[in-house]
Amino acid sequence: MTENTQFDGRRWHDMGGTAAGPVPTEQHDFSLWEKRVDALMIIASGKGHFTVDGLRRVLEDMGEEAFETMTYYERWIASVNQNLIEAGVYTTAELAQRMTEVAARGASYGEAASD
Repeated sequence: MTENTQFDGRRWHDMGGTAAGPVPTEQHDFSLWEKRVDALMIIASGKGHFTVDGLRRVLEDMGEEAFETMTYYERWIASVNQNLIEAGVYTTAELAQRMTEVAARGASYGEAASD
């Protein structure tokens, strides 16, 4: 922060009350993976693995670049994942092993189903 810049108490992600341009209002269908992220968030939080505050903390700590380059659901799955790791649901090593197993099934549902 330079001498001429005054801190207004906002972090980079807090856009409330500032001009942000038009808000898109068109509807769209959610992809299957986005629906799964939403379901995982609801189930895991319902089991007490994390709270909305925990999810928000991780989202806010991601930094400005994440908000500029990642989609809404990419940020949410990263937050859910971090919270599940912190809750001890699984370790990063266990996640890596499982991701390797899933990748070996094939790049599409069709390839995975043909095994």
